[in-house]
Amino acid sequence: MKIDSVKMGSVDVIAPIGPLVDDDAHHFGSILREKLHVTNPHVVVSLQHVPYLDSVALETLVLVSEELAERAEELKLAQVPQICREVLELTGTTSHFRLFNEVEDAVKSYL
Repeated sequence: MKIDSVKMGSVDVIAPIGPLVDDDAHHFGSILREKLHVTNPHVVVSLQHVPYLDSVALETLVLVSEELAERAEELKLAQVPQICREVLELTGTTSHFRLFNEVEDAVKSYL
């Protein structure tokens, strides 16, 4: 699995490419957690190229979201494919995130 990571101003945009399952989900989680080691972490996860995610990936997203919430921050998800959106809805976890159609909109929301 490839994971692109770019900085847009003060916002880290992380974009995994491929299914977020098993070891790839763990690897994604470690990269995502690295972005939390700054004073005011601003993180957007683009799921545009993620066809599906498993419980490991979902748990990672929720735990990172909760850690950010403790710091008065939030995890923002952008370009969430329909199947991933359905997983979030069916598991009742959509309330942990702010969802955006475009990465640019998620980044702008930090301004």
